[in-house]
Amino acid sequence: MSIRCFCMGTYPWSLWPTLPGLRGLLVLGLILGLQTASSNAFYLPGLAPVNFCEVNGETNYCQSSVELYVNRLDSVESVLPYEYNTFDFCHDFKKQSPSENLGQVLFGERITSSPYEFSFNKSETCVKVCMKSYDTAKEDQKKKLDFLKKGIQLNYQHHWIIDNMPVVWCRDINGGNKYCTTGFPIGCFVPQSGEPSDACFMHPEFNKTNTYYIFNHVDITITYHSENEVDWYVSKLVSARLEPKSYKHVDENHLTCNGTPMEIPGDYTDKLNIIYTYSVKFEENKQIRWGSRWDYILESMSHTSIQWFSILNSFVIVLFLTGMVAMIILRTLHKDIIRYNQEDIQKDYGWKLVHADVFRPPRLGMLLSILLGQGTQVLIMTFITLSFRGLKWKTNFLLTALLCPGVVFVDIFIMNLILWIEGSSSAISFGTLVGILALWFGISVPLTFLGAYVGSFQKFDYPVGTNQIPRHIPHQDFIRRPLFSIIIGGVLPFGCIFIQLFFILNSIWSHQMYIMFGFLFLVFIILLITCSEATILLCYFHLCSEDYHWWWRAFLTSSFTAVYFFAYAVYYFFVKLKITDIASIILYFGYTMIMVLIFFLFTGTVGFFSCFIFISKIYSVVKVD
Repeated sequence: MSIRCFCMGTYPWSLWPTLPGLRGLLVLGLILGLQTASSNAFYLPGLAPVNFCEVNGETNYCQSSVELYVNRLDSVESVLPYEYNTFDFCHDFKKQSPSENLGQVLFGERITSSPYEFSFNKSETCVKVCMKSYDTAKEDQKKKLDFLKKGIQLNYQHHWIIDNMPVVWCRDINGGNKYCTTGFPIGCFVPQSGEPSDACFMHPEFNKTNTYYIFNHVDITITYHSENEVDWYVSKLVSARLEPKSYKHVDENHLTCNGTPMEIPGDYTDKLNIIYTYSVKFEENKQIRWGSRWDYILESMSHTSIQWFSILNSFVIVLFLTGMVAMIILRTLHKDIIRYNQEDIQKDYGWKLVHADVFRPPRLGMLLSILLGQGTQVLIMTFITLSFRGLKWKTNFLLTALLCPGVVFVDIFIMNLILWIEGSSSAISFGTLVGILALWFGISVPLTFLGAYVGSFQKFDYPVGTNQIPRHIPHQDFIRRPLFSIIIGGVLPFGCIFIQLFFILNSIWSHQMYIMFGFLFLVFIILLITCSEATILLCYFHLCSEDYHWWWRAFLTSSFTAVYFFAYAVYYFFVKLKITDIASIILYFGYTMIMVLIFFLFTGTVGFFSCFIFISKIYSVVKVD
């Protein structure tokens, strides 16, 4: 699974997910990432430009060698990523791997050097990299070839890096537009049915059934921008593109890089030689400056209109809810307060009638406090431990620090066993697992204890008292019962985010670029407002019907959005993805459950505190006996 974050991973458009409850891990991971980047200037795009020039070796001002790094390979048809060297490609035996931050290690980023190395502004044609030989009579070589064919069939993608830029593959699509991706396939497969799949569509010569075609040649184009610095003309790389091709090289000593494609029959039982080659050319571009060199990656990004539609859709929902809440607060609620405070009113009615029960501690209050503690994290922990007048602050601390993080850790541990069995690069090493546990018990648990300890000495006074005997709740019709309101309450928040959710899932599972963080921030703010207003609205209606059991209902009303999140993830799995193997299915839903749990805690906490503040405010301004 490819999950990365802006300025934290190799590619700046993807998302790096958080591990719920392992709070210190996130902060420390960010610090480690920044420290790593500042030490070698490799992971932060735009941090330290590299100057290139046509000289032998390196000088104080520039360097002449252009290195190409390779990252792990992934596929939209499998959740399992693999290191570059797991496949039998041309390897760099020096194997220089740059330092990786904690986030990259956790999610399987494996960047290493490659045997592809160029001299700046020196074009080359049909250069041999290596030759791989396979004899199917030998078991080890047969396994390597079978694994390569499996990678082709599952459409595994290369990810290459030059000067901290992804090497992109751009191809023409309908309407004369270009579609660019940061990965390119190992090859393509034509099944027995004769219907070509994936990249085979673009090559009419790939037409033999039950045949694998491997892209053993790449045409690389590197664009640079020259400028004068310190009396020396230096150049900076502004783009890197490639075109994968397939050639059957007959003689490794006389390479031509043309002719018939390199075929691997599905039932091949003889000896096979695959020669890997490349061609590279350099082009100067005086229009693109180094500061805007990432713009070329966005050539095929045509999602802006869809994003604006998403914002408009979310804004309409927020406008509707805001109008409803404003009507309640400015008209209905205002009139209620005036009537309730009139001295000649002999009998209470409506929401004032339950003033002596509205702050009665809920059933399973400890569990609710734990979930809220996870949702609000350490900074609100002081308030959470007092919410229900609980004296068992030590038990609360232990469960808050261990329950949800423990569930997530067990989930990750089980998925890690699957990754380890499958030989995936995402498998976390034992040392890294120990490091995560150290961060958990060394940072998260002590901070949670500190918040709980400080909170145990504080006192929070409710605006009204609570009777010893609970008040009888009148019979509620179906639409006022908890289940119905909870289901309805999650619809509107989900309606605000489902379009953005599609792009986020594409970034995570389909390895597509995601750069609309401005849109994402707006949708995030709209989600907060929608969760708050929907919960307040339903909370007020239930109080008016003399139902004071609002604690869990407030939490579950907004957190039910996570159920729709999960339902959409299931729909996305069956409609958009092509995953078939059991391991990948387990991993997909395992990671999805972690995201759903995070979303559940977050939205539930927002709804709960919105309702709590609303109720505390309205009952503080009415006169009660």
